[in-house]
Amino acid sequence: MAAFPLPARTSSMPTLSSSAQAPSRDGGMSLVNLAARQRMLSQRMVLQTVLAARGSDLHLKAARSSLTLFTDSQARLVDTPRHLDTASGEIIRKAYHGPQGVGATIDAFAQQVGTALDLAERQSPRVEDALARLVETTDGVLDALNTATTAFDQVSKAQSETLMKELAGIVASIQTVAREAKVVSFNAQVMAARAGQHGREFAVVANVLSGITNEIDGLSLQAVSLAGRSRNAA
Repeated sequence: MAAFPLPARTSSMPTLSSSAQAPSRDGGMSLVNLAARQRMLSQRMVLQTVLAARGSDLHLKAARSSLTLFTDSQARLVDTPRHLDTASGEIIRKAYHGPQGVGATIDAFAQQVGTALDLAERQSPRVEDALARLVETTDGVLDALNTATTAFDQVSKAQSETLMKELAGIVASIQTVAREAKVVSFNAQVMAARAGQHGREFAVVANVLSGITNEIDGLSLQAVSLAGRSRNAA
């Protein structure tokens, strides 16, 4: 790798604004999106670290902010199995800590970034070697982060499928109740008709019950449609 010149540190170097800005916190981001963002952050950190080594205080600060966000997000992702069902948790554990686990690769990358930033801040001549090693790890860490993202995507799809099955079961139960209520309503209307004048109030109740069952039918059909769209979008 070619040597990186180390000019006097300055905060007014020409910059790429997108790489210099500190990224936002994850907020309510889904685990799949959080895992995917790690890939973007890894490449952003490499670029910011290279620019920091060239003397940019702005990029040094941004790189440290990105590294903090990366490590915090990684800790959250690795801790995820504690909050998942057994099968889903095992998928994530294997992705990070199994025989082919990628956790060590990702952790080593974060440590390399931290080391390179420390050397850049001190303007150490050893920063060039640190940058060379960091850039060499780029493909490997991207593969590792892709593996982790795939695992979270697998868990997300499995959870979505389970949710859709549960929803389908609930809708089926509602439809069963609605059918039974229709039978009751029909029988009540027949009995009210036979009772003539004395069954008038009973007929009102039967008609209201019939209207309710029709509304239930409509809502259950909407739920079935929503479940179908959600399954297709998953």
